Amino acid sequence: MIKRTLYFGNPCYLKKKIEQMQVDFPDDEKDSKSVPIEDIGIVVLDNPQITITQGLLAALSENNAVIINCNFKHLPFSIMLPTAVHHAYTEKLRYQLEASVPLKKNLWQQTVVAKIKNQGALLELLGIDAARMYYLAGIVKSGDVENCEGRAAAYYWKVLFDDSEAFKRHRYGEPPNNLLNYGYAILRGVVARSLVASGLLTAMGIHHRNKYNPYCLADDIMEPFRPLVDELVLKIAFDEDDLEELTPMLKRKLLQIPAMDIKIDGQNSPLMIGMQRTTASLMQCFEGESRKLVYPEFP
Repeated sequence: MIKRTLYFGNPCYLKKKIEQMQVDFPDDEKDSKSVPIEDIGIVVLDNPQITITQGLLAALSENNAVIINCNFKHLPFSIMLPTAVHHAYTEKLRYQLEASVPLKKNLWQQTVVAKIKNQGALLELLGIDAARMYYLAGIVKSGDVENCEGRAAAYYWKVLFDDSEAFKRHRYGEPPNNLLNYGYAILRGVVARSLVASGLLTAMGIHHRNKYNPYCLADDIMEPFRPLVDELVLKIAFDEDDLEELTPMLKRKLLQIPAMDIKIDGQNSPLMIGMQRTTASLMQCFEGESRKLVYPEFP
């Protein structure tokens, strides 16, 4: 069953009551609401006047729910994850920590190839020449020592949006960068949740190694999924004239990401469920049971 993504943008009081998340509002005219905790996958907190009890936090963690906190700009800035969900966490962790450098380079090669192919498929869907993308995907070497990922990205972002000369992909750039950032943050939460469920440590990446980043592995694994977010942002940008502010309506559209339909390993499934197949395949690679990462195929 697909887990629910809950967004809270107004003042409220969140607590646990009989295995339910109960939501109380300061406005007496609003009735309290409740949601079964076992149905919750992601909780987004986007108001400084939200109060959440320790009892509810513990219950959400026990059910492997991700809690995403937003800053004063209403952008996600932190992720709260359970420490260990898998019953054999210590054993699984040992496999990950002892993974050889050649294995990690091979896994990164597979990741880059999958990302570039999905970017190329999105360009094709938009009627844009993707021959360069497929060429680069075909020459990626172990560890991507020739930086095919970066070379593909340079072309991809140049042609993805119609007004390519005006748009520059940058974390703090002009819209729709704000939509991309928000969408990627939600995607990152989905990836991190699945990694923990598979017994993996999010801080130990196969490629990313930033000592200040506790989600290096999530940032690795989310790469081939990014074009799915890009497509959604393109649709939003086509339908909406004003993208300067991330309105509640725009956020609602982006919060559909965990439930988006994807094709993975020849089967269709919601992104959140498909992500679990990807992280499980990664664990199998660390354990020596497989050499292939399972990534989505776009479109």
